[in-house]
Amino acid sequence: MLPFRHTPAAAQRFAGLVIVSVLLASWGAALQMWSAAAWAQAGEDEDLKGLEGEGNGQAPAAQDSGGAAAKPAEAAPPKERLLQFYFKALGWFYTTAFLLISFTLVALVVMNILTLRRSAIVPLPLVEGFEAHLNEKRYQEAYDLAKNDESFLGHVLSAGLGKLSAGYAQAIEAMQEVGEEETMKLEHRLSYIALLGTISPMVGLLGTVDGMVASFQVIANSPTTPKPSELAKGISTALVTTLVGLWLAIPAILVFGIMRNRLARLTLEVGILSEGLMSRFSNVGVKKA
Repeated sequence: MLPFRHTPAAAQRFAGLVIVSVLLASWGAALQMWSAAAWAQAGEDEDLKGLEGEGNGQAPAAQDSGGAAAKPAEAAPPKERLLQFYFKALGWFYTTAFLLISFTLVALVVMNILTLRRSAIVPLPLVEGFEAHLNEKRYQEAYDLAKNDESFLGHVLSAGLGKLSAGYAQAIEAMQEVGEEETMKLEHRLSYIALLGTISPMVGLLGTVDGMVASFQVIANSPTTPKPSELAKGISTALVTTLVGLWLAIPAILVFGIMRNRLARLTLEVGILSEGLMSRFSNVGVKKA
């Protein structure tokens, strides 16, 4: 018995644990951001109430040395934190949308990283064990080894060796069919990253149009020239949604390109290895496994 045994169930449990951990950490960060924004808003409201109370007090006006009443010093507006500014600009709708996109993106990236490992696509112990069985003409043991392995290469080898009794050409055809099917599964899972990379800037563009419409609505409904502060909310929504959408889209497209190239390289390696292992049967018309 060979000491190697591929365990996809353990890998899937590990992938699920990592994804759940990432989602919990992301939701924790989101709750922390929301609580920080709420506390900042509460602190700002208290500061404004304090300033209003001082303005309505009965304290006498201070006088300078010449006897004239000194002008009250203008209170500096409270400095707004960057996180609070982003939260106000995005609002609950766009904040929730971008958080959902970011959580899903992180989960998909982790899942594809675990799926596109070399040990999950082209496990070296499987290649060595399968070749050793073929060299010793133990074809049934070689078939069982490939059949019990859940890797990409294991599926391809088991399909080819299972059809070898019908001829070498049929075995190669079966290997190609299984290879195309497995490649399609991996590409579909990977394509969701590209989909999120496309959706993110579209959500940002939606926020851009929404913010500009809100600003122009303020201009249209104002009888006089509106203050810049009245237009700032719509403009900040337009700019921040675009910025966050690009922040999510650029890494998603970059990761998709890298993983797609890795998938193509591993798929090519599976084809080369499987045909090389089965090439010893090329001159055999009918061979029972």
